[in-house]
Amino acid sequence: MTAPTLAPSTIEEILAARARIAGTVLRTPLVRLYVDGPAEIWLKLECLQPIGSFKLRGATNAMKRLAAEYPERLATGVYTASAGNMAQGVAWGARSLGIPCTVVVPETAPATKLAAIERLGARVDKRPFDQWWRVISEHGDPAMPGTFIHPFADPDVMAGNGTIALEIFEDLPDAAAVLVPYGGGGLACGIAAGTRAAWTGRRPRVFACEVESASPLDAALRAGTPTAASYSPSFVDGIGSKRVADEMWPLARTLLDGSLVVPVQAVADAVRLLVERARVVAEGAGAAAVAAALTGRVPNGPVVCIVSGGNIDTAKLARILSGELP
Repeated sequence: MTAPTLAPSTIEEILAARARIAGTVLRTPLVRLYVDGPAEIWLKLECLQPIGSFKLRGATNAMKRLAAEYPERLATGVYTASAGNMAQGVAWGARSLGIPCTVVVPETAPATKLAAIERLGARVDKRPFDQWWRVISEHGDPAMPGTFIHPFADPDVMAGNGTIALEIFEDLPDAAAVLVPYGGGGLACGIAAGTRAAWTGRRPRVFACEVESASPLDAALRAGTPTAASYSPSFVDGIGSKRVADEMWPLARTLLDGSLVVPVQAVADAVRLLVERARVVAEGAGAAAVAAALTGRVPNGPVVCIVSGGNIDTAKLARILSGELP
């Protein structure tokens, strides 16, 4: 299957996405995190979505557009490849449309997310990491029935993610920076495109946030091209890979203002901080932006941290709260 040529989402596409997802997707609150630190931190609580993750935005927009304009493509169902959150978004949409759904997951996918996928009625297809990533990089598996919903490199998915930028603009127009966890790049590039579409004057800078154990965007920015990066699995399972997707690279290098890389331990500390100070439960990826904001490497002024999801295994959360690194 051929990867699409991607362009930044336009304001028209993002506004159309907002209209499609209204009534299904929550307009999440933006709240201040009161903590002694180097930045004025605000939390965009995507962990409060019905599936506990921002992925509901892109999945809902993509599937509702297919249902309205190309219903024949949904006749045999849908499938996606995801470590958990996009899987839940696509499964949620498939259940609402009454169509079958299959999710290809890596063998390292956490039990909490797998259980949530099955509760939503989707079939789980567990594969080794490299085989799972091949489905993503090749935009599908010809042997599987149904229409493939890409977890990040899809114009409708990114336009859905771009609706987050509209909400930030409405709630905090003087934001100086937006920090976004970087997995495949669909969230970061969708929000960055949204800031360029929504702000007519000075716009906030948009930074990707990665962990030291898996930071392919940082490696690509240093090399000037996508390159192999060291990868070590950690409890931060929602972001990180071995290489930036080729089709996302042109967007990432032009839309984003850089990558902020933090240690895995700093992310665990941020998970604990969010629970203790804000009573917010975030998964590792969801806390990565807060960890980055606390490093002091961000512009002066209000900093918005995208708390992208809250689907963390309770056993891992308990260990983090007790001061351990799972």
